[in-house]
Amino acid sequence: MKRLILYVLLSLIAFAVLSVEATCAAEKQRIKAIGIPLADHYAGVVAYEKYREQMKHADYQLLILPDPQLVRAYFRSEADADVAFTVCPMIMDMFAEKPDFRWISLIHRDGNALAINDLMNSKTNLNNNKKLRKPDEKVAKAFAEFKKESGQPVECAVPSPLATHTTVLYKYMKDHNLSVDFQKHHDTDLSLKIVRPPKAPAYLRKKAARSLPAAFEQSLPWPEVAESGGYGHIAWYSKDVMKHPNGHVECVIIAKNSVIKAKRKALREVIYFIHKAGQDIESARLNGGTELDEIIKMIQTHIPQHNKRSIIETLRPDIMAINYKNLNVDKQSKESFRKIMELAFEAGYIKKLINIEAIADDSFSTEITKSN
Repeated sequence: MKRLILYVLLSLIAFAVLSVEATCAAEKQRIKAIGIPLADHYAGVVAYEKYREQMKHADYQLLILPDPQLVRAYFRSEADADVAFTVCPMIMDMFAEKPDFRWISLIHRDGNALAINDLMNSKTNLNNNKKLRKPDEKVAKAFAEFKKESGQPVECAVPSPLATHTTVLYKYMKDHNLSVDFQKHHDTDLSLKIVRPPKAPAYLRKKAARSLPAAFEQSLPWPEVAESGGYGHIAWYSKDVMKHPNGHVECVIIAKNSVIKAKRKALREVIYFIHKAGQDIESARLNGGTELDEIIKMIQTHIPQHNKRSIIETLRPDIMAINYKNLNVDKQSKESFRKIMELAFEAGYIKKLINIEAIADDSFSTEITKSN
């Protein structure tokens, strides 16, 4: 009889535990994030791999798409895309089209670079130490010299007219009194071609095989992939072109208004852990060893195209070409956002200026992301 009573009690306890677990699972709200294979989105990857099981309110899901235009289309057309990691001019254009989302966080700062092939470097003679490569006149002069010699502008690959990268490149060329255009006409100093980020290293190799000077402006680690592969050279990093305290804004996190309203607690939790993941990456880049190896494994689970060497070079603490600190929507990040918007508008990449206060939502800010 005692055994029977004990059995019944244990069964009731087990049932109660399972019921609580089922209730908790049922209460979790899905937050599906979409992005593309860039170092820009490493904090989103690390948050998924390291913290999704710890989340009490969010069922955090992550989908990596191959192209920035696909992110826009997916976010607009698919009901299950709650948030997106995407570039500033893209969201400016999207917001002008339909203001049904808000900018709720950064996901990194800085993070893109200009890579050139060997033929271009024959005129620039870049310093062997990448840390010493700056956006001086060397590459600009090489663009101008090749144009003068051939009568045709050098071609440079970019991910999109609406990428922050393209605006950074526009600023560099403007700073050196040179023009840049998507049209290959006689008075253009640099001709732009849209190439998906993962295809950019191959693009550089194909141009070299035809003995043509070429460049690409893309997010890390793709410039590092080209340099570590021996067929490209990083000319400069965006952090030195678009200078800003703590680093310029590039990719941000946007969330649909409906998600902010219906899933606020779950969304706040995801943002908190993305910020925490950013701090983990910052710690790993400084400490190296097994700590960095673990981060690299997490990244390669989602983005196997990023080889270990290119990730390590991207995260070099002595260069700090990209960082994952200070990710809140605040006065400083809005100022950087505004500068990018004004340049993108001046270049004609976006057609309208938007109200930054209308798109910015600072209610998802965290203390954990603040850098000392």
